[in-house]
Amino acid sequence: MPTEIEALCDTIEDCYEFTLSYAARGLTTDEDSDAGRQLREKLAAALKAIRGLEAAFRAVATQMQTGQGDKLEAFAGVLNRDAQSSCAVVDLVLAQPAISSQLIDNLNASIHLRALLTDLFLITEIVAGQQARAAS
Repeated sequence: MPTEIEALCDTIEDCYEFTLSYAARGLTTDEDSDAGRQLREKLAAALKAIRGLEAAFRAVATQMQTGQGDKLEAFAGVLNRDAQSSCAVVDLVLAQPAISSQLIDNLNASIHLRALLTDLFLITEIVAGQQARAAS
C-alpha cells in the first residue's frame, strides 16, 4: 500500500503524463470535450496533491534515519518553494476559460513544474530506499 507521499506523487505524475498527451493533440480549447473535462479534473487533483506535499514529506521525514534532520529540513524548504511556484502556474492555467494544447505544452515546459517533478523523483526514490532497508 503506498504511503501518503507516494499517493500524492502518483497523482501529480499521472496529471503530468496526461498533460503530455493533451499537448500533443493540437487542440485550441478544452471546452465541450471529454479530454478537456479530464484535463481540468487532473489539474485540480494535482493542485490538491501539490498543496499536501510538504506536510506529507515532513511526516515521512520524521520516520527516516536520524542524522539527516538538517538535510531533510533543507529539502522540505526546497519542496515547499517548488510546490508554491507550481501551484501558482497550475492555478493560472485552470483560471483560463479555454485551455489549448499549446498552453499545456508551455505549462509542461515550466521550470517551476519541472523542478517539482524532479523533487518528486527524489522523494519517491528516497522513500523506496527507506522501505527496502526497513524490510530487510
